[in-house]
Amino acid sequence: MKDITKYQGIFPAFYACYDAEGAINPQAVRELTQYFVDKGVKGLYVGGSSGECIYQSVAERKLVLENVMAVAKGKLTIIAHVACNNTADSRELAAHAESLGVDAIASIPPIYFHLPEHAIAKYWNDISDAAPNTDFIIYNIPQLAGVSLSVSLIREMIKNPRVVGVKNSSMPVQDIQMWKDEGIIVFNGPDEQLLGGLAMGAVGGIGGTYGAMPELYLKIRELFLAGRMEEAREIQNEACRIIYKMCSTHGNMYAVIKAILRKQGGPDCGGVRLPLAPLTAADEAVVDETAAMIAAAIAKYC
Repeated sequence: MKDITKYQGIFPAFYACYDAEGAINPQAVRELTQYFVDKGVKGLYVGGSSGECIYQSVAERKLVLENVMAVAKGKLTIIAHVACNNTADSRELAAHAESLGVDAIASIPPIYFHLPEHAIAKYWNDISDAAPNTDFIIYNIPQLAGVSLSVSLIREMIKNPRVVGVKNSSMPVQDIQMWKDEGIIVFNGPDEQLLGGLAMGAVGGIGGTYGAMPELYLKIRELFLAGRMEEAREIQNEACRIIYKMCSTHGNMYAVIKAILRKQGGPDCGGVRLPLAPLTAADEAVVDETAAMIAAAIAKYC
């Protein structure tokens, strides 16, 4: 029987950390990891969308994970997203992640070409085979990957005993029920519906905005578990409003979040990597407003 307790909780998606020249900043990676340890989250999802993985080399992604694990091992549950758009690089990252002692690896399907299900299953199983002692989590994000997880594909994948769950970032919460019915755990992906995902049976959440306001998401889950749904819904609604504000800038949302972290006294994670859009001067007012909204919500609810 798999121990799923280590997957129950709030998992911020880890942000890419760059220096002034745009290179990976190992010190900032360690500082951000410790920041999350201190916030009391359950774990981290490293190397996914929030980590700007598709704009980083294999060597850079290894460097990030090495520095996360140097701080987090034994303190947080670490899920390492290892997918690249080819099998060989993905397997290299999977083997590397296992060598560092991560709790699980995860993967989106191959993007660009719309592969048949048997090819996607082989891709995932080939990656999993490179980390034979590590749990495997399917990452379902059809709005970006261009491929939707299906019941037939998940039934094929759970023949692999290392497949323990799905990070479900599709918008319908109904999908969470469908994947759970296949006997695996599910993480809620869309931050705007953490409460709905928990209500449908998600064991926790993995989210790209969690890092800017982990206190709010931790409180939502706490209130949900206590059956205090009206209070949880109020915080979820406020978190949604904050997200909408984050997304109203010219610059990319992750550039906004990194600026907010700096204002909160958190680590300096730098900017975002092109072609993601950096912040403009006009965005600074929105960053200030969003940071103020977060501070007010934490003061009110936490």
